Amino acid sequence: MAVISELIRVESDGTISFGDYTLDKKSKVEDFKHDGDVLKVKTCKEITKLERNGVFVYESVPGTSVDHFQVTENQVAFSVEGTEDAQITLELEPEAEYDITVDQTNTGKMKTNLGGKLSLSVKLESGCVVPVKVEKA
Repeated sequence: MAVISELIRVESDGTISFGDYTLDKKSKVEDFKHDGDVLKVKTCKEITKLERNGVFVYESVPGTSVDHFQVTENQVAFSVEGTEDAQITLELEPEAEYDITVDQTNTGKMKTNLGGKLSLSVKLESGCVVPVKVEKA
């Protein structure tokens, strides 16, 4: 996987890929239409953020590239790449429990807060792609 030079794109399977962690200066794409939603991505080496219809969906610190990002009723799945470990925050259902799988290893269950945010750490190093799956328990 490589950085997403166009900052956001739709893949042939209908998922989206976004983010470019190599950028020194923050760049963004607004009003990107996908499946009836309007997406906005902001990305650089410090942060990558995705919003759908004005609502927070994904954020990583530092910035990452995200490949094949897919949200269903009970799951969020994607692959992530970056140059160093990242703190990833997702917007999910409030006060719900989720099974977390990172790099094919079940890391346990986590519960979202009142606002539906769930934060997890992913160990990253340059050139490595790590699959992440967050599934409602």
